[in-house]
Amino acid sequence: MRLHKGWIQECRQCVSPHFNARPKNEVSLLVIHNISLPAGQFGLPYIDQLFQGCLDVQADESFCDLQGLEVSAHFLIRRDGELVQYVSCDDRAWHAGISTFEGRTGCNDFAIGIELEGTDTTTYTDAQYERLRQLTLALFDAYPMLNRNLIVGHSDIAPGRKTDPGESFDWDRYRASLDEA
Repeated sequence: MRLHKGWIQECRQCVSPHFNARPKNEVSLLVIHNISLPAGQFGLPYIDQLFQGCLDVQADESFCDLQGLEVSAHFLIRRDGELVQYVSCDDRAWHAGISTFEGRTGCNDFAIGIELEGTDTTTYTDAQYERLRQLTLALFDAYPMLNRNLIVGHSDIAPGRKTDPGESFDWDRYRASLDEA
């Protein structure tokens, strides 16, 4: 897996309009998130639609709070391991919101956001862990400032506001897989 101009060619590309330029062209943090739409339901088209700005908020009553929301991530890893890219890694996706890492605010400026299709309490799949490992190693190759110590959960950069990727994410398994490479 390799990047070309911020894009991974070996994945489905589903371009989001919700991005802008990075202010300093810096990539020095990976943020792991989770998402499911509706909550706890998987394999549906709504995540793509949300990130593309075309979600039909009438499709499910739980979507009413998403009206007009402009949000994106760089990547989504679906339950079956499918990798979807929405924003070039060279650009700023809108995934972290109000956030702080090591005294720096506005993590979107320097972070890559990776969404895992899941919930805080649903076990992630083997296919997701393997794809996340592959993606992480490709990002390490492409962005030399990144390393295993610069990987956090959304909950780490927005404590009290966010809980993902949640208690079901096995950080030890993920980090060990990076050491095996």
